[in-house]
Amino acid sequence: MNECYYDKRMDFFYNRTKADTADEWTGPQLIGVLCFGTFFCLFIFISNSLVIAAVVKNRRFHFPFYYLLANLAAADFFAGIAYVFLMFNTGPVSKTLTVNRWFLRQGLLDTSLTASLVNLLVIAVERHMSIMRMKIHSNLTKKRVTFLIISIWAIAIFMGAVPTLGWNCLCDITVCSSLAPIYSRSYLVFWSVLNLVVFFIMVVVYIRIYMYVQRKTNVLSSHTSGSISRRRTPVKLMKTVMTVLGAFVVCWTPGLVVLLLDGLNCADCGIQNVKRWFLLLALLNSVMNPIIYSYKDDEMWATMKRMICCSSEDKSQERRSSRIPSTVLCRSTDISGHYIEDGIIQGTICGKGDLETSES
Repeated sequence: MNECYYDKRMDFFYNRTKADTADEWTGPQLIGVLCFGTFFCLFIFISNSLVIAAVVKNRRFHFPFYYLLANLAAADFFAGIAYVFLMFNTGPVSKTLTVNRWFLRQGLLDTSLTASLVNLLVIAVERHMSIMRMKIHSNLTKKRVTFLIISIWAIAIFMGAVPTLGWNCLCDITVCSSLAPIYSRSYLVFWSVLNLVVFFIMVVVYIRIYMYVQRKTNVLSSHTSGSISRRRTPVKLMKTVMTVLGAFVVCWTPGLVVLLLDGLNCADCGIQNVKRWFLLLALLNSVMNPIIYSYKDDEMWATMKRMICCSSEDKSQERRSSRIPSTVLCRSTDISGHYIEDGIIQGTICGKGDLETSES
């Protein structure tokens, strides 16, 4: 019977597999890495929070597609948490970790990847349902969308916990991988191949859907009198999703290929030299998605800009109001309604878009 090493620290496994833990990350280099990572993680938190808030705030986004898009932003937010945890538990610190803490570190990354991947799959199904009926949005109810979102996270958490549940090499260290010293090489092959196959399937499906939409839109445009912007809306949504999918595939595929090579025990592939760069590329995916949403979707950008504008104006109004005597405030109440009305007409109030949304 093989001996199990649950009580060992990670230095035992790193030394055995001769894995590089970046012991040279000291002094200015370590500070630079931490500052770089902190900046991007803060951007991930703020930008993805704005996307989620925009979907909640704007009633025009209260449709299945945008709920799933907000869940994708939540997955990116979770990825930011995973990167923060990784940032403070990597490099020389890696060797001092316990087995359970190392499982947690990697499990957070695997969960964030799975959540994003499954979410994109569900969006593909939602787009297929709506486009086959030539509708902008599907008929999925809020209960079904909620069930789908809960299912996405349940699958993500399970996949992230698979190595912890037993598919590891703690009781057979001869099959341990190099990049993940307590992951079994067979698990890395399974994990990377599964994700790469899903990537390929999603790319094919999205291309077929996009071609179908483009073809139908061209046919209908010559027979309908609807506005051009309305006819182009399904195409714009598909372009947004395809751009997100393209960025996801480009950012994650190199890292998955490296994991596959490690799982296949490729000793001459130089995977230790490129692993940090590919991890950084995966981090950039969570940075890129909010930029894609705002660039590709004018309504999303306008809503996010209004929220930022209103937040800054509210603070400035609070500062100004604290300096105005109470007598002045009392005298101005009888004409304040006139100013507010004029402000709405002239479009100078940030909440104008929300008022129009609620009326529609």
